[in-house]
Amino acid sequence: QPQPQPQPKGRELFRSQRKESEGSVDCPNLEFEYGDADGHGAELAELYSYTEEPELSLNRRCFEEDFHTQVPDRRWLELDRAQQKAYIMHLLDGLEVVNRDKRLRVARAILYLAQGVFGDCDNEGDVLHWSRHNSFLLYQLGTFSAFLELLNMEIENSQACSSALRKPAISLADSTELRVLLSVMYLMVENIRVEQETDPPEWKTCRDTFRMELSFPVHTEEPFALLLFTMVTKFCSGHAPHFPMKKVLLLLWKVLLFTLGGFEALQAMKVRRREELGLPPLPEDSIQVVRGMRAASPPTYAIELVEQQQQQPQQKRGHRSRRPLMKQDSLDIYNERDPFKNDEGGVDEEENDDVDSGIEGELDLLERDAIVPAVPAPRLPIERVSFPKGLPWAPKVRQKDIEHFLEASRNKFIGFTLGQDTETLIGLPRPIHESVKTLKQHKYVSISDVQIKNEEELEKCPMSLGEEEVQETPCEVLYRAMLYNLPQYMIALLKILLAAAPTSKAKTDSINILADVLPEEMPITVLQSMKLGIDVNRHKEIIVKSISALLLLLLKHFKLNHIYQFEYVSQHLVFANCIPLILKFFNQNIMSYITAKNSISVLDYPHCTVCDLPELTAESLEAGDNNQFCWRNLFSCINLLRILNKLTKWKHSRTMMLVVFKSAPILKRALKVKQAMMQLYVLKLLKIQTKYLGRQWRKSNMKTMSAIYQKVRHRMNDDWAYGNDIDARPWDFQAEECTLRANIEAFNSRRYDKPQDSEFAPVDNCLQSVLGQRLELPEDFHYSYELWLEREVFSQPIRWEELLHCQ
Repeated sequence: QPQPQPQPKGRELFRSQRKESEGSVDCPNLEFEYGDADGHGAELAELYSYTEEPELSLNRRCFEEDFHTQVPDRRWLELDRAQQKAYIMHLLDGLEVVNRDKRLRVARAILYLAQGVFGDCDNEGDVLHWSRHNSFLLYQLGTFSAFLELLNMEIENSQACSSALRKPAISLADSTELRVLLSVMYLMVENIRVEQETDPPEWKTCRDTFRMELSFPVHTEEPFALLLFTMVTKFCSGHAPHFPMKKVLLLLWKVLLFTLGGFEALQAMKVRRREELGLPPLPEDSIQVVRGMRAASPPTYAIELVEQQQQQPQQKRGHRSRRPLMKQDSLDIYNERDPFKNDEGGVDEEENDDVDSGIEGELDLLERDAIVPAVPAPRLPIERVSFPKGLPWAPKVRQKDIEHFLEASRNKFIGFTLGQDTETLIGLPRPIHESVKTLKQHKYVSISDVQIKNEEELEKCPMSLGEEEVQETPCEVLYRAMLYNLPQYMIALLKILLAAAPTSKAKTDSINILADVLPEEMPITVLQSMKLGIDVNRHKEIIVKSISALLLLLLKHFKLNHIYQFEYVSQHLVFANCIPLILKFFNQNIMSYITAKNSISVLDYPHCTVCDLPELTAESLEAGDNNQFCWRNLFSCINLLRILNKLTKWKHSRTMMLVVFKSAPILKRALKVKQAMMQLYVLKLLKIQTKYLGRQWRKSNMKTMSAIYQKVRHRMNDDWAYGNDIDARPWDFQAEECTLRANIEAFNSRRYDKPQDSEFAPVDNCLQSVLGQRLELPEDFHYSYELWLEREVFSQPIRWEELLHCQ
């Protein structure tokens, strides 16, 4: 009979597609620990492109030529501290010369010191040790300030700009001076930023002083980060195409990380701020919760095609009975399945599930093998015992949620509402009382809620509340400096991110971000082309990493400092199409991006400085390293997902953008990466739009729904899985953004625009001081003075007696 024919086709289709897919079952768990940055050595290595490698020996030559004339027959490591200081002071004097080439040679000698005098070292550890030692020494003698002056000169160098603009192709040679200066500054910032237990006390003092110097403008009008932001906008506007953008962005990210603080410092600041505001402590440390999470098995794709075929009338029982009796939600790593319980419950579940397929069950068995035994066993596997019981996050409830719940309950049972009153429960049944009590137990008041409330009060009563006390934190100083050009900074960063994204096609109008990686002479052999190809891809990955990390840092710090600062940055990112840009980034084979091997480990600093380089072959370049994944790419993906979450959370208009841009299948593909933190942020993004995706989508994606339930925080009365949402009114979307924009503008003008002739400005009532003020009079005033007196004073009758009758 013709009816059973489609089944084998479905199975063949599934098997062939499973082979082609990125390997949902075969993909191992990624042992990745998220942090502020990668290991110290890796972060230093990413500063250099492989095409810059010959310059390392040039730096060494510049240093040794000068050093041996000053200190003959000695090595740098043999000098005592006083002699090292004396030699550095001699080098700094050399930076004052007028001759540009001589200055560059001295700067290269200083760069060699910052790179760890690798010519005198035997192994990588020694190079990194001396790099740190020399960086602290250089900072103590004022090298950073000297290089800052040189950097300002180079930025203003119109000759270099005009020659770069005239060239058809820009190469490394166009940015030599800038690259040397930025490299020294980056090495100093990165070496001083990283704390180690063995650091002497004077280094800790040095670190604090340097942080203050970078955070608060000392010699200049603005913080150092602003100069780097200006370089980014100048590059994007096309006025300075030779700027080495990768180094600028890496330095900008590290300066922000150093001055504002990393994620753990941010968490500590958040706890402290909550204490100051008298708010209860956080229910948990989110960093620790995420670290303790386990990755889930990703949903498979081929199944969905088979499911569509099986949406037809149910097949014979005989076909269904061959299926393994497994639970459907294999995504659940925390699923507390009782091994002693009879499996008959599983049969009922399968009988009632029309959408589930035999193939899905088969795959479940494969996925589950290592986690739960397929037959009841007398005891659990050892690794199961350590799994956390229950859900990872404490549920949270907003004040708004309690108000919505009471409004709906009062409308239903009484027929009228009491506005924002959450205390009066008269006339409501007992279960509603219990519900309100439970909601209030889990009520969470965020710092943002307090800030919005304070802002509303300051807007209402500017006179009675007086001036607001604003703490002069590094974050506040940075925001004030960035405020007026902030939209341009965000657009510039997103332009570069777009140019560096692997999914971007080369367009004529896109900016050239390869100026600091392309050599003067293009490769002629296959091997050189392969090496340059790897270098270009690595260069783009590092740019994506630095932009994603610095944007996330800005958003998180501004949100803690003041919610409207965060909203201002967010809104400009949204206006600059950040949401579709991130979705475009993820619309690729994300597993191959995360496992990409765009690095040649033997050429990485500091390895290449102390080891003899083996002969590079096409095979060794193709093989790459043995790492399971690329740390920077996974780090970038998580950062971009976190940025997308920050932009869309509680914003219905932006959530609808996710729906309109069809982000669900793109995000679902990203679940194939078996890393708990990345999966968590993907699931959060899927959760906020689930209610808009329709019943059929939810029905077909029950594994994803199950994963959301287990991994994402619960909001007590959030109907995310059903679509019964009060706030999902389509006509509110435009109004929401406009209201937010009005609030942001009111905040910015109140706090940062200080008008001189405000109606609230104090009035001087003292006769002596008013008459004593010098007034600027027009030049011809003494000619017409008498005429003016006659017309305005003498000819006007003045009734002085009326003054006596005035009340």
